[in-house]
Amino acid sequence: MKTTVRKIAAWKTQPNPEPLATVTAYDAITGRIADAAGAPLILVGDSLGDTALGFDSTLPVTMDMMLHHTAATRRGVRDAVLVADMPFMSYQTSQSEAIANAGKFLQLAGADAVKLEGGRIRYELIKALVENGIPVMAHIGLLPQSVKQYGYATKGNDESDLFQLQDDIWAVAEAGAFCVVLECVNPSFATELTKFSPIPTIGIGSGAGCDGQILVISDLLGLSDKTPPKFVKRFANLFPAAVSAVSDYAAAVRARAYPEN
Repeated sequence: MKTTVRKIAAWKTQPNPEPLATVTAYDAITGRIADAAGAPLILVGDSLGDTALGFDSTLPVTMDMMLHHTAATRRGVRDAVLVADMPFMSYQTSQSEAIANAGKFLQLAGADAVKLEGGRIRYELIKALVENGIPVMAHIGLLPQSVKQYGYATKGNDESDLFQLQDDIWAVAEAGAFCVVLECVNPSFATELTKFSPIPTIGIGSGAGCDGQILVISDLLGLSDKTPPKFVKRFANLFPAAVSAVSDYAAAVRARAYPEN
């Protein structure tokens, strides 16, 4: 069944709604897997920088890269809401440039919405995007694009953090965001924030109290031999199976056992 931004935005008004199982995908194959599995929200994350493109962080990811991967993922996604991550410096320089760049994701790459990082500081931008017909997924807590300034520390470790995060949620909801990612927020704080939030919260490394969860598809499938973050659960371990399959293929070629005729 086709999911829409309006359905996600109205999630909290439904009786006993199911938690939103959200997946980050990067191309037609991973997008199709997530969509066929019934994920209602699929994010083309700028995390493709370190999970798919081999960078050390998300910072080198460009608009061209994100447009390319969003368009590819769109070709595999039929029913889920497809959200495109706005990369570093694609929305921070000016409101007009941010609107133009966000519009490209919808117009050229087929996204249904965009995601950007920041709470209260992004109020005016989120409001402007929504007023221009561009749905927005917000993102607060740990902000990977600000890692040079704030690092990777968990957020929500004291009352001042809680007040700041509450203000951030209220600001992005008031501006018109249809949902908000809580990344690496202290789980007890994330639960309180979720109760407070008028829009659905999507947790990553923020405990079970959020309205939904998001995992990177390569992490949940075990497609990498890198050690994943502590909060990640591998629901499969495909990397060794893939290495074994390619090894068997190579052995068959060397032995002239493949092809058979």
